Amino acid sequence: MTVQVNLRARAALLALTAITAATALAACSSSSSTNASAGGASASSASGGTYTLWDPYPQYNASSAWWKAVAACGTQAGVTIKHTAYDTTALTTQALLAGQQGKSPDILLVDNPVVSTLASAGILTTTAQNGLSTGSIAQNILGAGVIDGKTYGVPIGANTLALYYNPTILKAAGVNPASITSWATLTAALAKVKAIGKKGITFSGINTEEGSFQFLPWFWGAGANLTNLNSPQAVAALTLWTTWLKDGYAPNSVIQDTQTTSWQEFQTGDYAFGENGTWQKASAATMGAKVIPIPAENGGAAPVPTGGEFFTIPVQKDTSTYATSAKIVSCLSSGSSIVGTDNTLNYIAPTKAGQQAQVATDASLQSWVNAVGVAKARTGDNLGTKYPVISQQLWTAVQKAESGAATPAAALAAAQSAAQAGINK
Repeated sequence: MTVQVNLRARAALLALTAITAATALAACSSSSSTNASAGGASASSASGGTYTLWDPYPQYNASSAWWKAVAACGTQAGVTIKHTAYDTTALTTQALLAGQQGKSPDILLVDNPVVSTLASAGILTTTAQNGLSTGSIAQNILGAGVIDGKTYGVPIGANTLALYYNPTILKAAGVNPASITSWATLTAALAKVKAIGKKGITFSGINTEEGSFQFLPWFWGAGANLTNLNSPQAVAALTLWTTWLKDGYAPNSVIQDTQTTSWQEFQTGDYAFGENGTWQKASAATMGAKVIPIPAENGGAAPVPTGGEFFTIPVQKDTSTYATSAKIVSCLSSGSSIVGTDNTLNYIAPTKAGQQAQVATDASLQSWVNAVGVAKARTGDNLGTKYPVISQQLWTAVQKAESGAATPAAALAAAQSAAQAGINK
C-alpha cells in the first residue's frame, strides 16, 4: 500500500462514528451471538490456495447454512475460504486497520454506509477493476456503493422499515389500516386508538444511528433533504414526532428506545403501531401483526432507508486475485443462491428476479418488496462520508426536540450549522 492510502485510512479510522449500529441490530436481532474464529491477512493466490472473507455476522458459526454456503462457493472457485466474523463496528475498525497495513482480506462484507468510508480511505477496488457485475441490481439498493460515479461493491440484499400494526386494536378502534395513507390519517387513527384506552405508536428516537434510521422515513416523507437539515419540510417531520409525544400518542420512552426495546413495547400487545424492520417479521407473525408502508406527509409511501451489507473486494498487491474473489462473490450474490441467503438473513433480494422468487414462496414478503422498492441509501445523493457527520447532528436534533430542550426549528437550525462545520473541517 502507498503512503497516501495509509494516510487516508488513518484519517478514516479517526473519523469513524457509530453509523453502523442500525444495520448491525438488523443483522443480529433474531440470533444469539456466537464467537467466530479470529481473522488475519489475506493468504490468497491467483489459483488455488486460501482466500479470506470477513463478515459482520458473529451470530452464525461453521455449522450454519451461511458458512456452508461460503465454503461451497470457495470450493466452486477452486479455493479454500478462511471465514472470519466480527460485529459490525469491530469489522469496520479492523478493515480500516488492515487496509492501512496492506493486509486486507480478499473479500469484505460490510454494512452499506461503511462502503463510502472504506472507499475514501483507498481500501476498496471498483467493480470496473474487480469485474463484479451490477447490471440487474436495483439502482436504489446499489446506490449505497456508488461514490462519484464509481461502484465499489454489490449488495447481498436489503432490509428496511415499515409500520407494523395490531389488527385487534385497530378493529376495536374502528380504524381500517388501508385508510392510513398520510400523516393526517395516521394521526387520526392514533387519536381513535387513544380514545379506546390503548396506546398509539412506538419507534426508536435514541441518540444513535438507530434514531436517525427511524426518523429518515418521516424526514424524507416530508420532502426534506439531508443537505438542508433545517428546511421547513424537516421541521414539519420533527414537529410530527414531538406532537405525538405531547398528545400522548407515543411514549416518552422513545427518547432512549432502541429498535429492540421499541419492538418489545409493541410486543406487549398494547400498541396499535410499531415502526420497525424486516428483521422482526417472524416475531410479528407470531403475534398476528401486519404491515403497511410508512406514509409520506401528503400521501403515498415515504422513502425509507436501506439497511444491509455489500460485498466488496479490497485492494491487494497481487491484483490477479480479483478474478477469483469476484467468482466467490458472484456465487454468493447472484442466481438462486442469493434467494436462500437473503431468506436466511431476513433480507429482500437486490434484484427483481430474486424478489419475485422470494414472494413466490412467501407472499407476505410483498409488503417488504414494496417498501424496498421506494427505499433510499443513507449515503446516496453522493453524500458518501458526509453522511455520518450529518446523521449525528440529525439524531442530536431529534433528541433535543423530544426532550423539550429546544423547539424542532431551533434544534434543526443548530444541527445544520454543526453539520456544515463538521463537513468543512
